[in-house]
Amino acid sequence: MKMTKTPSTPAQQGGVVLLEALIAILIFSFGVLGLVGLQASMVKNTSEAKYRSTASYIAQQRIGEMWADPAHLPPEDLNQDIDISAQLPGGIRRVTQDPANLGQYLVEVFWQQPGESQRRFQAVAVVAGG
Repeated sequence: MKMTKTPSTPAQQGGVVLLEALIAILIFSFGVLGLVGLQASMVKNTSEAKYRSTASYIAQQRIGEMWADPAHLPPEDLNQDIDISAQLPGGIRRVTQDPANLGQYLVEVFWQQPGESQRRFQAVAVVAGG
């Protein structure tokens, strides 16, 4: 007895092609969703890096002002919260002095993005004079 295979008709193959197309669309959709998620994460990290660099600039700018004018130390804004929300969202700058070392100042910059926890940048400087 010979076993012969009967060729399949195009009508029998139609469902397989549709199934392959649906699986290909599903795989492509997962890839696109992954790329969109990656892009959203990159945008968030980029804005966080921008805020950190702005906070560093603000702190270093204040330290530079204290170094440029050591005759007016301690500064007039010592232990005060200065609103810098024009530069950082919810931004506050605070200058404090170490009680053990009167020439050492801590400049802290706080900010908070909507829906995120509060962030802080600190810079310590020793300023002689005054």
